[in-house]
Amino acid sequence: MNSGKTVLAQVLAGLGGKEFSRCASRYPLDRDTPALSAYDHFATMVFAQLTYRESLRDIEACLTARRPLLYHAGIRGTVKRCNLAYAN
Repeated sequence: MNSGKTVLAQVLAGLGGKEFSRCASRYPLDRDTPALSAYDHFATMVFAQLTYRESLRDIEACLTARRPLLYHAGIRGTVKRCNLAYAN
């Protein structure tokens, strides 16, 4: 069994917390969703690109199925389809 980090966690580890905070403060979100932080939204979109997801429903289903691994990738909140639609 693999005991290393997932590919998503490795990709997101390349972008430090300070660097992301600096970029997020420079380019603020047009719409702020209370249930989905800026980093959670970014990590979700990276996941969608890496796994070739085509719809919000598909993204939500895959993230729900992989919930135990989300914490290690840095996604702390629950990702719902309505929050993604509002943030996008």
